[in-house]
Amino acid sequence: MTLLDLTTPKPIASRLHGLPVAIIGAGPIGLATAANLTDRGIDFVVLEAGDRIGASVQEWGHVQLFSPWKHLVDPVSRRLLADTGWTEPPADSLPTGAELVERFLTPLAALPAIASRTRFNATVSDVTREGMDRTRTTGRAQAPFLLRVHTPAGIEELTARAVVDASGTYRTPNSLGSSGLDPLGLPEVADLVSHALPDVLGRERAAFAGRHTVVVGAGHSAANTLLNLAALAEQEPGTRITWVIRNATAARVSTSPGDELQARAWIGARVDALVDAGRIELVDRFEIVRLERSVAHSGADADATVASAGAARITGRRRDGLETIVADRIVNATGFRPNLAMLREIRLELDEIVEAPRRLAPLIDPNVHSCGTVEPHGFAELTQPERDFFIVGMKSYGRAPTFLLATGYEQVRSISAWLAGDEAAARNVELVLPTTGVCSTDAAPTAAGSGASCCG
Repeated sequence: MTLLDLTTPKPIASRLHGLPVAIIGAGPIGLATAANLTDRGIDFVVLEAGDRIGASVQEWGHVQLFSPWKHLVDPVSRRLLADTGWTEPPADSLPTGAELVERFLTPLAALPAIASRTRFNATVSDVTREGMDRTRTTGRAQAPFLLRVHTPAGIEELTARAVVDASGTYRTPNSLGSSGLDPLGLPEVADLVSHALPDVLGRERAAFAGRHTVVVGAGHSAANTLLNLAALAEQEPGTRITWVIRNATAARVSTSPGDELQARAWIGARVDALVDAGRIELVDRFEIVRLERSVAHSGADADATVASAGAARITGRRRDGLETIVADRIVNATGFRPNLAMLREIRLELDEIVEAPRRLAPLIDPNVHSCGTVEPHGFAELTQPERDFFIVGMKSYGRAPTFLLATGYEQVRSISAWLAGDEAAARNVELVLPTTGVCSTDAAPTAAGSGASCCG
């Protein structure tokens, strides 16, 4: 294993002096990084691929968060905004994604110190060291980072003293196939497959109303879509819903009386009730292997066979045999994975299972960590062999689920302290997260005992 440099931050080398910290992404965690660096007097530049603040969040802006406002506002950002007369939303109310952007992220991004350093339509395709590929070692820590950025005006390169990758994972979903690969035939029906969290009650209503939708996935993205589809079915005759999961149960959306986030527990309870009432058909232990165009259309009249260009035949392995489901739409709510291609020339130490920073992975790997609540962590767990390069936010979780914004805020507070040379503050990681009361029944037993033992 590569040894990581966790010694006291050293004075900035001459080649790095005067260079900003590059922040990739202007979502909640990227902007919180900007706020913390502002508070520390450290220069930065924010590079956002979208054309607006929180571009990815706004794609699922119709969805209500299960965390209340008191867990959604970064403490340093709150203090900076308070000086402008900003009114904080009620602590216990639950915003939608759009409200999170409108009432918190937009005012934060408008602060002159942040607005003047934010660039939109700036997609980072590569990160490396200036004049060095990943194989060169001598003088590496003193070489500036080099970021290749695609903009409407063309491709450019910029240098930075440090890089904080808060680009998230929303635009890189997991595959529909249980093997991790796209199912055979996916290109043939790609136009019938929706990303996680489609707006089925709003702008995408016509694509789902009166049709049969198969939702694939066992997490909260799937559960939110199922609830919205059930609401649509009450209004639009012929709307049918099938929920496909690859395991025996959807443990992450199960109801738990011990969940301190009551809205999260409510999601599970509502989905369970809809399944029990027959309004959602649950198909468990179903592993998708092939997709193909079908002429069978299962709309308002499920028994009719109508030639249709808008139907997909889903073949899956189930109970030692193959079964087929025909649907008009498929929602891929199977989770997300990090885009690591942009980091090919960076020296990374990632867990081989969940693709998270190696020191963080044991805290979040669902195979060994069965609880939904993760211990607070900071720069020490996120440090890479590439000095002053950090992956934060949802991307720091790799393929693991159940990320909370409050966790990301503490990550970037610690990292900002480290970059400022304040080792004591960087190591003093403190955060009280709401407990989930949920343990995965699929967690494997450990040498110390049951895989659920950490739940107490």
